[in-house]
Amino acid sequence: MGLLDKLKGEFIDIVEWIEDDADAIAYRFERYGNEIKNGAKLTVREGQTAVFINEGQIADLFEPGMYELTTENLPLLSTLKGWKYGFNSPFKAEVLFISTREITGFGWGTPGPFRMRDPEFGILELTARGHFSFHVMDPVKFIRKVVGTEGEFTKEEIQDRLRKKFVTEAISGIAEMNKSFYDMAQHYDEISEMLKERVDPTFLERYGIGLDDTSIQSIDLTERSAEKVEKRDDMFFASGRMGMYERKARADAMLGMASNEGTGGGMAAGGMGMGLGMAMAGQMGSMGAAQPPSGGMTPPPPPPAGYFVYVNGQQMGPYGISQIQQMFNGGQINGQTMVWKQGMAGWAALQGVPELAGLLNNGGTTPPPPPPM
Repeated sequence: MGLLDKLKGEFIDIVEWIEDDADAIAYRFERYGNEIKNGAKLTVREGQTAVFINEGQIADLFEPGMYELTTENLPLLSTLKGWKYGFNSPFKAEVLFISTREITGFGWGTPGPFRMRDPEFGILELTARGHFSFHVMDPVKFIRKVVGTEGEFTKEEIQDRLRKKFVTEAISGIAEMNKSFYDMAQHYDEISEMLKERVDPTFLERYGIGLDDTSIQSIDLTERSAEKVEKRDDMFFASGRMGMYERKARADAMLGMASNEGTGGGMAAGGMGMGLGMAMAGQMGSMGAAQPPSGGMTPPPPPPAGYFVYVNGQQMGPYGISQIQQMFNGGQINGQTMVWKQGMAGWAALQGVPELAGLLNNGGTTPPPPPPM
């Protein structure tokens, strides 16, 4: 190689970044000790920003386009270099390319269970996970706060820092929404938007990046909390049934005593049994009448079946639709109140029961009393 070729090799006339790594966010153009020639060509592709740095000080910034590097388009670098009257010789400067495209594939998840006060079940332990993506909005701040002196910077080098902050905001945000665990699955979009609104300003201020998308993949109960919810549901369902079975059994026993006239004291016992039996028969609720005794005395017909409601930690009922309407109008219950009646698979919110959904319309209409059975 001749002297002329050697001198040419020391001067750089093309400055560009051809991205060959999908995970790269920042790339420092390698000069290998060479100088950038006056009039060199700078190519900044779409989704990139080029930043010139002189001895650690950020100078000129270039958006996508093709440029000829002269004093006119390097005003800040010219000032730092002391080029008062322009320059005609090569110069040394660092060129850092920043990717401004959307960076995807950031997963987040709580490192362990977090505790939340559920409006229906009390304290529950949950885990949550999802995804988010971002892009660099402020290249200068991103260089100062994140990249530093790195020659190349990838998403793996920042994901732990971003994930920790995102998870902290997710835990606080989910708890502050005060939604029941049963309702969360229906509001993943709302929760995702809430997380974006909470995290986006912090990421922009701290790192110069903006969120493009957030998503909730799942919010799950721990095994212990899942058992707690399941037992609570079973208790709600069973408590109403057991109460009715007990009342029916006592009524059957009393009515049986009233019909037993073949034993000593049967008449006295029968008189007492009839009174107690009739009293107990009136409390049997929606289970229907006791079996008629062998003496032929028939108990009164059962009252119409109705809905049980769960209010303030207590089960009440059964109530007919007109009574449900009055309680709704009086503010004792609302659309979120859990209800159940015979034939339903389990407890459900009032607003999700077609027969009762009409009550939500400003007072609704009161149905006529049911015909006698």
